[in-house]
Amino acid sequence: MDAVGACVGLNGSRVNAIVRELCKDGREKIDIVNWDDNPGELIKNALSPAKITAVFADPEERSAKVVVPDYQLSLAIGKEGQNARLAAKLTGYRIDIKNETQAKDAVGFRYEDYEDYDEYDEEYDEEAYAEDADGEVVSDGEEYAGEYSEEYTEE
Repeated sequence: MDAVGACVGLNGSRVNAIVRELCKDGREKIDIVNWDDNPGELIKNALSPAKITAVFADPEERSAKVVVPDYQLSLAIGKEGQNARLAAKLTGYRIDIKNETQAKDAVGFRYEDYEDYDEYDEEYDEEAYAEDADGEVVSDGEEYAGEYSEEYTEE
């Protein structure tokens, strides 16, 4: 079932009726987003239609660091920061957005900042630990039977 489609209605009939009730001049806008219990996914949904590269959410601090492609930064932030403010209000998280270029050098925006080095010995057996192209652990002491490619293709 498409929850957003059900809220919008056929040709926008449901959402248009709500907009008419809220604001008689018709200038009010409504965003409908899919809810998710995962804060990272909720933040990603709240910032749509911007494409999100990564979300690093800290539930204890109620803060999130968001990385977007360079060409999507202005869309994610919105005019005068409105999109980011609305997403923060919806999710209850303080949201910091950077593009990929800015995030490369910013502490807290890199995957390396969240790796737990204590979990593995400094020197580990490469056969005992392998990751697939998405960074998922595919081997834990067992021989990896699938294909693995380090080649990165940009879409």
